[in-house]
Amino acid sequence: MHGALVGKDIMQRIATLDDIGRGLDALCIIDPRLAKVRDMAGEVPLRLSEPGFRSLASIIVSQQVSRASADAIFGRLVGLVDPLTPQAILAAGEDVFREAGLSRPKQRGLLAVSQAVVDGLDLHHLCSLDAADAITAMTAVSGIGPWTAEVYLLFAAGHPDIFPARDVALQTAVGHALGIDPRPPEKTLIRLAESWSPWRGVASRLFWAYYRETRGRDGAPPSESLEKA
Repeated sequence: MHGALVGKDIMQRIATLDDIGRGLDALCIIDPRLAKVRDMAGEVPLRLSEPGFRSLASIIVSQQVSRASADAIFGRLVGLVDPLTPQAILAAGEDVFREAGLSRPKQRGLLAVSQAVVDGLDLHHLCSLDAADAITAMTAVSGIGPWTAEVYLLFAAGHPDIFPARDVALQTAVGHALGIDPRPPEKTLIRLAESWSPWRGVASRLFWAYYRETRGRDGAPPSESLEKA
């Protein structure tokens, strides 16, 4: 049994599109305003990635740039560093990063994360931890902020109850969908999203899908799809 409630408070990994459907049904009961959002959002993808360094690297690359730019930069990086491993990143050199189009902060972030993994940071094990513990462990590494940690846990761990309120696309989508002008800032959105627990991970996907349909472009961070029906 994936993703469904087990007992009162224990949630399991969101692993299938059926889990997304159950979460959407629950959200529309929790907050009836989301029924219209669901109708307008169309398909809500699973966005599940294989845990590990490659997934985290793609999220770091996508920090503070458009999805199209992130895809282009990451495509160049994996073409230049193949296979994309922490060891290969540490050995790559500045010319490779410059050719890929990585900013200085992202270069430093990737190098710090690569060194942390080489030194023992277990990105697979983090996916089995409570979200708060995993985020604390990840954000102790230079280059991993709360947004990066939250997105990794959403997509690589399938965590059901995380809402990356710092995400500009989510702020924009929630503001547009719920008639909040100007768009809700991080702290306001955190408080608003609390009402969608324990399905905030599905709410994130719903509003990214809504953003895609209303803005005509994908605002969600990249994920290497492992979707299952």
